[in-house]
Amino acid sequence: MKRLRHPNVLLFMGAVTSPERLCIVTEFLPRGSLFRFLQRNTAKLDWRRRVHMALDIARGVNYLHHFNPPIIHRDLKSSNLLVDKNWTVKVGDFGLSRLKYETYLTTKTGKGTPQWMAPEVLRNEPSDEKSDVYSFGVILWELATEKIPWDNLNTMQVIGAVGFMNQRLEIPKDVDPQWASIIESCWHSDPACRPTFQELLEKLRELQRQYTLQFQAARSAAGDNTQKEM
Repeated sequence: MKRLRHPNVLLFMGAVTSPERLCIVTEFLPRGSLFRFLQRNTAKLDWRRRVHMALDIARGVNYLHHFNPPIIHRDLKSSNLLVDKNWTVKVGDFGLSRLKYETYLTTKTGKGTPQWMAPEVLRNEPSDEKSDVYSFGVILWELATEKIPWDNLNTMQVIGAVGFMNQRLEIPKDVDPQWASIIESCWHSDPACRPTFQELLEKLRELQRQYTLQFQAARSAAGDNTQKEM
């Protein structure tokens, strides 16, 4: 962790290694986790902020995937993403991360959070960077819906539904079709068909441009209406 330096990756500041005080010291992000933020948020998030948060996460994970050797997070979820006072999102909690020395990696620990995990990981098959892409799709779904993924199923039911029955979270009809399309691409059953984080960054930047233009057009129209009323 101490080698990592990126504005969208949680900064490691030190560690206490004495057995009775074993801990990692990181920077403090006052808004807490993205999960808590989305669940406690009373005001509706505007789409420009959502796409900005999505870009922050994608930049952070893309940095990890392009590290030498690549770092695969393996437990990417909204509770491992932290929000600072300026609404910047940073990727944290590398408890399950693995350095990718082989062409793929596997773990027999069975740890992680099934609601965010890729089907191949749930089946304990070899996995690579594309398993993080699947998890990112679930986070995009959370940003769009502000709901908890699979909150009506228990752990074993999620493993069965996603890992063995090819089920996916339902994307509400009112979600921007382009946003929905990005989510669906992240959830492809074949990991090789999922986009890379570099490709996701390009798609999200295009969405960000569109949202900015829409916002400016709406503000301009509101200004025109105000002048007419005066």
